[in-house]
This record gives sequence, C-alpha cells and structure tokens, in this order.
Amino acid sequence: MTDTPTSYTAKYTNSWALIIGIDKYKHASPLGYARSDAEGVAKVLRDRFGFPLSNITLLTDNAATRQKIVSAFLKYVSDERLAPDDRIIVFFAGHGHTVTGHRGETGFLVPVDGRVDDLSTLVRWDELTRNADLIRAKHLLFLMDACYGGLALARKPVAPGSMRFLKDMLQRYSRQVLTAGKANEVVADSGGPRPGHSVFTGHLLNALEGGVGGTEKVLTANAVMAYVYDRVGRDQHSRQTPHYGFLDGDGDFIFDTSPIDRLGKEESKDEDLLVSVAPYPVVPGSDNGSVADTVKDLLAAPNQQIRLDDFISANIRRFLNLTSLEQFPIQGGPVPAVDEFVTRLKRYEQASGDLETMSILLARWAEPHQLPLLEKIFVHLGESEKGGSGYVLWADFGWYPCLLLMYAAGIAALSANRYDSLATMLATRIQPERHTGTTEKPIILSVDGLGHAADAFKWLPGHERHYVPKSEYLFKMLQPPLEDALFLGRRYELLFDRFEILFALVYCDLINGDWGPIGRFGWKYRSLGGEGGPFKELVTETAREGAAWGPLKAGLFGGKSERFLEVAIAFEKRLTQLPWF
Repeated sequence: MTDTPTSYTAKYTNSWALIIGIDKYKHASPLGYARSDAEGVAKVLRDRFGFPLSNITLLTDNAATRQKIVSAFLKYVSDERLAPDDRIIVFFAGHGHTVTGHRGETGFLVPVDGRVDDLSTLVRWDELTRNADLIRAKHLLFLMDACYGGLALARKPVAPGSMRFLKDMLQRYSRQVLTAGKANEVVADSGGPRPGHSVFTGHLLNALEGGVGGTEKVLTANAVMAYVYDRVGRDQHSRQTPHYGFLDGDGDFIFDTSPIDRLGKEESKDEDLLVSVAPYPVVPGSDNGSVADTVKDLLAAPNQQIRLDDFISANIRRFLNLTSLEQFPIQGGPVPAVDEFVTRLKRYEQASGDLETMSILLARWAEPHQLPLLEKIFVHLGESEKGGSGYVLWADFGWYPCLLLMYAAGIAALSANRYDSLATMLATRIQPERHTGTTEKPIILSVDGLGHAADAFKWLPGHERHYVPKSEYLFKMLQPPLEDALFLGRRYELLFDRFEILFALVYCDLINGDWGPIGRFGWKYRSLGGEGGPFKELVTETAREGAAWGPLKAGLFGGKSERFLEVAIAFEKRLTQLPWF
C-alpha cells in the first residue's frame, strides 16, 4: 500500500459502505429497529447514490460480532481496490456505552456479543478513529445511531448562506462524524418520523431521500448533519441531541455525485459550482462562536477598542506560532515537491483563516482611527522569520499568508470604495530581515509574486496550463470567504481584477519601473472582445475623474493623476508584449 497523497482529484472513483444494525443482543437488552435502520441506509445508498452492492458490507444481529466489525473496518486499510479518491460511509445502529476515567469520557460501541462489564468485548470508539488515519480514501463519514461520550470533534462554524466550491470540497481530506446523542442520553428506538425506524435514522433517511434541498441538488454531509441535528433535537419523541463535526480535515463528503459527473465532462473548462454550506448551530455555552461576530461587535463599540486590539494581537500570536520555521522548515525538511507544496498550501490557509476574516472586516468596516490595526496585522506577518538559508521555494512560499490576506483585504476595501484601507495596507512598511542593516520598505515589494513559489501553483490540479496559475487559484479560493462576509455576487470578479491591477501599478510606482505582478487581467487585455479589458477600464476611469479619483485622494501615486498615467502607460507596454496572444 502506498502512502496517502496530500492532493486529490475533484471526483470519486468508488464508493464503499460498512453498515451495522443489531436488534438481538446476546448480553444486552434488545432493540426494535436497529436492523431495519441498517437495511434502510444500505438501500438508500445503493438505490439513490449509486453505491455498488458488492461494495456494501451489511452486518446485522449475529453477524455483527466484535471480530467481524473490526475486521470489516480494517479491511479498508489493506484492500488494494480502495483508492485515494474513494469515499466510505460507516453506519452503526445499536447500543453505545460510556466509561469515565481521569482523562474524561471514553465511548464504546456494543457488538452483538459485547458485555458492558467486560470492555475487551466492546469496540472502543477511538480505536476506529485512530485506524481511520490508515485508510487511503479521502472522505470517510461515520453515521452512528447510538449514544456515547468521548467524541472529540471540531466544529467549523459558518454563517447561514455560506458558499464553497464543490471541487474544492472534493479535493480536501475529511473525516466527519454524526452520532445520535451523547453519553447521558438514551436513543429513541421508536416513535420517529418513519414507521419501523428510530428517531435518528428516520430523520437521516428523510434527509437522504430529499429532505435537504441544495444548490444544483448538491447534497453534502454538512447539510445532512445540520438537518438531522435540527430535526432530532426538535422531535417530540426525542430526548437526545445529535453530536457532529470533524475528526480531521476540512473537506466534505458528497452524497449526490451527479453535479460532479457533469463538471467532469467539461473539466478542460475548469468550471465549478459555488454551493451553499449548511451552518453549524452555535450552541449556548459552547466555544464554537464566530470570530467574525466578535470582530464586528468590537469594531462597532467605541469603548471596546482595547479589547479589539488585544483580540487581534492574540490571533496574530497564534498565527505566528502555527507558521513558525519549526512548523514550516525551509532546510533539513521535505524537498520541494507536489505533495509537500499542496500540504503547506492548505496548512498556511488553515492557519490564516481567522486573520483573513479579521482583515476583510477591518478593510471594509474600520473607522479611519482603527486602520492601524489592519496595518499591525501586515507588519507582524511581514516581519515574521522566513529563514535565511534552505530551499528558496519554501522561503519564498513563507510570504503566501501575507499575500493571501492582502488580496482578501484589498478586495474587501474596494467593495466599499475604502481606498484609505487599501492605501494603508499597500503602504505598510516593514523590515523583514534581521541584522542586515536594510531600511524599511513597503511590504508589497516583498510580497509581490511570491518569487519562485509562484510557478509552483502549476502543480495544482487544473492549473497546469494557466498563464497565471497563482492568480487563478486565488480567484477561486477567495470567492467563498469574501462572498460569506460581504455578499459580493457578480461584482467579485470585477473587484478581484481591479485589486490586481492596482497592486501591479502601485508596485511599478514604488520601484520606478514598468513591471508589476500580472494577474488574470493580463490575459483579458485582448481576449474579451477588445483592447484593454479591465485594465483599460481602470485607466479610463482615472483620466475621467482626475484628482478626485479615490486612490489618488488616499495618497497612492503621490496623489497625482499625471504620475498614475505615466506608470500605467509604461506598464501597458508590458501587457502588449505578453507572449500569450
């Protein structure tokens, strides 16, 4: 068996399921509907979602011994037929058991031959989760119609109406869990919304058979879990609250693959679907509240500015710890290669998530006197240690989080004509190198195009032939969080292009030259039915508005339209010489 890769394609190659349901226990009280629950789930996976019958392992009653359950699960580790782009569902309907020790609760599943007074006969929950790390399939979803404790799950709160790209969810690893209830709750084995099924599985089957609507009929595990959580919690016959979240990763199991199949037929066009993601509920007293809500509350309260500063500082420190040279070594570590590049890319993005949200909100909503907080983020990111020797690619790639936040905040600023925010960010001065005697310089001169790391974006699936793969990747990757935060709609592409053009021209101005990082606007210069595309539109706007043009009033280009036009004319000559046409 080969090592699990860190990059996946935007499709499933095969589907597998381990389905377990136990009514007649040897040493525990019987259940009424666990077997029919298991058979119902197996049927809907086969008939509605195309799981091959030969790939569904159904263990009921006497067949669901501890040895057979563990053996069937571990077979996914060694089965050579199972590929990295596969998906797996594990469903269990039966008794759960919880034991409390000095480190907290430990949950167990009770097989048909299990005895709760002999823990060696039970299936320990974390035995399954640890072994899940050994399985190559990118998506594994546990659906457990049992109540037990010891579930260490991560919630990833998102706002109602949040959007994500379908292909992106498919290319990210995930281990997700939905369980019927917690340790101190009792599963309702009857009285559910469907005759012959428990409350939990009844609502689960309703979700899988059309109860959950979604854009383009994309049915995700996230949506199913949120639906079941809500319906079981409100069911009059229920005394349980489902528990759900991520064991690992941030992808999403997709039930309905028909949109994927349609995209696959036209993969050369690099089309994608932006789909709604069901939100996690914010549970009172839990720690899954929103960073965005906290920043909004503190921004709007004049007497909370010290707390806002402290909150941002704490998150900067957390980011710096997560992205230190110990975490991302540039020498003595992995050599530059596709898998390691993808791994670092996703880890940088995950570490940057909260600061990205803060930067978006500050750029859009901060009062002028609060803009130093935006500057503070970029100063600390820009002056963080990037390493003095080692692989040049990894050293250059250390600037990626800073570039990511700059794009996000820049687009947010432009969405509200906040050129003061844009100027604050682009003009931030840093001294990135220690003991070199170099003077401070604008951060944009260090971030620019990521140096050697920019070409590595061609390693990403679907970006091999792009003229500007870094720009194309950022265009898709940033749309969901910006759409969530600002509801930009069709304006997003216009704002993205506008930011990249201003970024490039400010860079030219600062170096007193004719080159700046070229983004998607470069190939649009001649490919959209006329000369110039979005670049020409921006130059025309400047000529029309003169000194009243927003970026000039904010101090960019020395506040002079003549200086801007001089830079734009020199840069445009570069565009006309691109070898793409």
